[in-house]
Amino acid sequence: METGSEQIHISDLYKLHYKRIYLFAKSYVHDKWIAEDIASETIMAYWEIIKQKEIEHPLTFLFSIARNKSIDHLRKELTRRETVTALSEIGIRELNTRISTLEACEPDVLYSNEVMEIMKETLASLPETTRKVFEMSRFGNLSKKDIAETMNMTPKGVEYHLSKALKSLRIALKDYLPAFLFFFFFQ
Repeated sequence: METGSEQIHISDLYKLHYKRIYLFAKSYVHDKWIAEDIASETIMAYWEIIKQKEIEHPLTFLFSIARNKSIDHLRKELTRRETVTALSEIGIRELNTRISTLEACEPDVLYSNEVMEIMKETLASLPETTRKVFEMSRFGNLSKKDIAETMNMTPKGVEYHLSKALKSLRIALKDYLPAFLFFFFFQ
């Protein structure tokens, strides 16, 4: 490539501008390796452009490329950090929910007559197959496979009846959520 009567090679561009572009990028991205990448990419992009046309203010153009590459990096980093923060906030809310649930859990309520009565009434109101599947699973400690064989149904059918029973119990025991969770999910 020729600009005027002189020919410029990419190695000349590196010698002339790399350090300034690197320091400029590093002052914004605060990462040595990222700044090195930005400086190299800037010089390569600039070189590709000046092969095709002459640039009136080369240093300004170089710094504009470096600026845009730095902005792109910082926007990606911001998005990454916002995602990490959002995931962290979800984790914190989940921990707070577990703490609140545990604080609200009263061991004497777990086995209270009232909870037992609600469970009995709810189970009695279920269709016979759903009730039997649930009782075999939770009170008989049988696996889904064993229940399926005993009841002459597929494991998917067993899952259907279990989720139907759990949904009914969850609704009936909504005021006793810790008890419900303890009885049916942690056994």
